[in-house]
Amino acid sequence: MATIFGTIEKVATFPSIVFLIFLWLWWWNRRRSSIIIDWPVFGMIPSLLCNFYRIHDYATYILQRSGGTFSFEGPWFSGMNFIIVSDPINVHYILSKNFSNYHKGPEFKQIFEPLGEGIFNSDSDSWRIQRQIFHSLLIKNKKFELAVEVTLKQKILHGLFPILENVSQVDIQDLFQRFTFDNICQLVLGFDSNSLSIEFPQIPYQKAFDDMEEAIIYRHAVPNSIWKLQKWLQIGKEHKLKKAWKIFDDFLEQCITRKREQSGQSCRAQMEGEDFDLLTYFLVEGDEFAEAAARGGIHIKSNKFLRDMATSLLVAGRDTVGASLVWLFWLVGTHASVEKKILEEIKSNIGEKTGEKWRAFSIEEVRKLVYLHAVICEVLRLYPPIPFEHKVSIEKDIFPSGHSVPRNMRILFSFYSMGRMEEIWGKDCLEFKPERWISEGGGIKHVPSYKFIAFNAGPRSCLGKELSFIQTKIIAASVIWNYSLKVVENHPVSPNVSVVLYMKKGLKVNVFKRFAA
Repeated sequence: MATIFGTIEKVATFPSIVFLIFLWLWWWNRRRSSIIIDWPVFGMIPSLLCNFYRIHDYATYILQRSGGTFSFEGPWFSGMNFIIVSDPINVHYILSKNFSNYHKGPEFKQIFEPLGEGIFNSDSDSWRIQRQIFHSLLIKNKKFELAVEVTLKQKILHGLFPILENVSQVDIQDLFQRFTFDNICQLVLGFDSNSLSIEFPQIPYQKAFDDMEEAIIYRHAVPNSIWKLQKWLQIGKEHKLKKAWKIFDDFLEQCITRKREQSGQSCRAQMEGEDFDLLTYFLVEGDEFAEAAARGGIHIKSNKFLRDMATSLLVAGRDTVGASLVWLFWLVGTHASVEKKILEEIKSNIGEKTGEKWRAFSIEEVRKLVYLHAVICEVLRLYPPIPFEHKVSIEKDIFPSGHSVPRNMRILFSFYSMGRMEEIWGKDCLEFKPERWISEGGGIKHVPSYKFIAFNAGPRSCLGKELSFIQTKIIAASVIWNYSLKVVENHPVSPNVSVVLYMKKGLKVNVFKRFAA
């Protein structure tokens, strides 16, 4: 009897099982028809990992086919769900209109742990106080502007040009990374690492800086639980990060200690001359910010603040300019008409000088170069140095596009993709076309920051925007005037997978002098 009832029960449940299987297959087929396959358990992570080597172009492909906003589903219970955005209406809403609901969040701070409590990692009062300090320093301080010009010209004339004079072929990416690292170390720390020399020396703390960035991009690619487990076990990228972090922190500690020992009358005299650096500035003249900073729990003369400040500025000053220059020289080197126009503009607006072996330009001179400014804008549109940005929603929300945003949802902006959207730039969006930036009156066209996003937008827009343009223009104009750099034939060019948009295999160029010695 029990056997009969058992058989009846199995027969009765069989249609239910079939129905459940049918429902699952229907759901699965719908998932397969989406832009990315959403696998059971694993979510969309298999597609992401398969395309990680070309992640920026893959994100662009997804966003082009989803109207500029896409919800990414991570593995079940992994906490890797996020919304990726390139729609300028949504970008404007998040970064400006509803700015208070979107912050960096604790996960961002964990991923970018080596940045400490610096301005890039901070939210709320800490961020506002640091921004006020840097606004006063970077925009209003004439001593800093003079120091920028002096250190740049010295590094160009005594570091960059002597190398270009003595090589026929060079990896210009390596050259610019060394150049910008030395230059920003001089500006921030008052220390020249001299990595830019004909011997191309290996500098341990410079290598450590690169290793830290590599580990940070790895933290983006895997669930938090994986990299945190690796950190606990001290294996893989996390072990490499710990070693690199220690080397770099020891370097900064030495610089801070040396400056403290030098503090006094000699440092004050230095601040009045051309040997200005930010570390000395905070130690000697930081009292004007101390009271306001202390109210926010920031002690601007502490080693902790000085270390985090220096790290943030080194990241901003080295990589943003360095990466921009690499893409600029590739694009100019493969567009002869653009190079010709830059040379003509320099000649007509600045004029020629005789009797000089090499020529490096001043801030006032490069401010006259409108076409070169347009070239840089076009480079930054297509190849923004920081290709993506993070935010986290504090409360649930709805984007102008209609997409629902849960509480504590990670928002990922693809700045790289935004430069490749027809809706923003037209059907010629993939063309390198500096003329798109020139107005009918001969000036630079204004494009809203939520469309031209290389310097972020809203209250957190980059304070160093003008400084970045000045530095890039001085270096680019000086090099192009004195040398012709031709990209080596068949050299492979593609973006690296990193938090900074360098080239995957560097940029080999042949070097030709424009003028006889």
